[in-house]
This record gives sequence, structure tokens and C-alpha cells, in this order.
Amino acid sequence: MSQPIELIPTSVRRHPEWIRVRAPFGEEYTRLKGLVRTLDLHTVCQEAMCPNLGECWGAGTLTIMILGDMCTRACRFCAVTTGNPRGIVDVDEPRRVAEAIAALNLNYVVITSVDRDDLPDGGAGIFAQTVREIKERAPRTIVEVLTPDFSGKVSLMKKIVDAQPEVIAQNIETVKRLTHTVRDRRAGYEQTLKILRAVKELDATRKTKSSILLGFGETTDEVLETMRDLREHQVDLLAIGQYLRPTDKRRHYPLVEYIHPDVFQMLKEEGMKMGFTYIASGPLVRSSYKAYEAAMLFR
Repeated sequence: MSQPIELIPTSVRRHPEWIRVRAPFGEEYTRLKGLVRTLDLHTVCQEAMCPNLGECWGAGTLTIMILGDMCTRACRFCAVTTGNPRGIVDVDEPRRVAEAIAALNLNYVVITSVDRDDLPDGGAGIFAQTVREIKERAPRTIVEVLTPDFSGKVSLMKKIVDAQPEVIAQNIETVKRLTHTVRDRRAGYEQTLKILRAVKELDATRKTKSSILLGFGETTDEVLETMRDLREHQVDLLAIGQYLRPTDKRRHYPLVEYIHPDVFQMLKEEGMKMGFTYIASGPLVRSSYKAYEAAMLFR
């Protein structure tokens, strides 16, 4: 097995020089923040403490998180609150989300959600209805969805596919060896691949996407293997970013290493050789980063 892909010690308190997060500011950021608050919307940008919040909101783009802000799973890399939502669903949320997107006149929107294992359909019905409402109220907006894995149930993913979002994403998050220590036990490496493959089998015209975080102690060979597995399951788009531990609390997985930008560039080049249509790869890249730019390749 090859050596870990970065050797910068995490005992150094400061982030390396290539990790710099710009503080949110600007007129467009303020406008979006106000609209999100007024319409009582949750965004993954805020809940997951995304390092690109300032850049994306300042450019007038955001990722909306539906089905509440409490996740039934406890992935160790994630900052979202874990708990039991007790089956509570806001049935008016799809309308409010669509109205917000129409008001913003967005070219592109990403809709994601917490995991809702407390619901019989995992939230797939609300997810699909949200996409349909957006298509009706904001027909020019391109829609990407970043979905839960619905416990591997293809019948539930079919509800999403039938709503016809242009891009359907399910994040594999890490390499196979680390899946069950980094992700919740109810998630799975093969389960994610199964759902991504199912999208193409249900509708080959839908674009699929996944994301990998680095810094958990994986090796270069393992990352490349994961990328090959994604391509074998016909995934079109890929995001590769640096894991940044949300808190020092024991429940959050420790950061093992910082990955140098040169490694991200190498992985991007290797991935393009594998056949990915677009790869966003860099220390601050997250799943939805520059999603609009990637989707424009399909227009």
C-alpha cells in the first residue's frame, strides 16, 4: 500500500497557507441572507459551515437544504445536527423553496437535504415535489439535487429521477477502507455506487455527480481506486476537497493530514483521463462548488 497522500503534520495549529477562507460580505450576500431568513429556509452553506459561503453567496448562488436541519445519521465528518426529527415534515416547504428561487431568478440551484430515516420514504416525496415546484415556478433554472442514499432503495430514487432534475448527486465521501469509520454505519460505499448506477439505468440523460473528501488518512492509490469505481458506475461529475474537522469534539473524525494543492491538481488530471466530464479539485472545494460551471458543459 502506498504512503498517505500528504505528510504535513496536523499538530500545527494553523491551517497551511493555501487554506484561506474569505469572510462573507457584499450586497448580494446580504440580500441572499435576508431572503433565506425571511422564507425560513435552511442552507447547507450555513449548516455544514462551508468555507465557500462568502464566495458563492456573493456571486448569487446557494445550496438549499430541505426537510429540516436535523439529520438522523451521524457521519463523523459532518457539522449538521444529529437527532430524531420524529417524522415532522413541512409540506409547504417545496412551494416556499420554489418561490425563493423564482424571486432570485437563479440560473442554477442545488437542493440537498439531511437524511430522514425516520420517514417511510426517506423524504423522497418532498424532494421530488420540490424539484417539480421549481420547474413550474422557475422553468429557466437548472436544478441539481444532492440526495440521501435512501438506504439503497432504487424505488425511492426513481421518484427523484422522475421529477427530472438536470444533475443528481450522491456523495461517496471517502475511500472504501474508511467508509464505516468516517460515515454513519447506515451509509455504505457500495450503497452509494448502487444509487448512482440506478440513476443512469432509470434515465441515461440525467447527469450524475459525487464528491470525495481527503485528509482522513487515505492513500493516493485508494483515492484513484474510488475515482475508477465512480467512473465504472457512469458518474459524470466529481468534486474533490480537503476535510476540515468541524469541531474538536470526539464525535468528529480527526484530521490526519492536509493535502497539498499539487496533489489535488494531479488527481484532477488523472480523473479527466478516466473520462469524467468535469472535476472540481482543490483544498476548499465542496460538493456544490462551481456546480453551475460544470453543468454548462452539458448545455
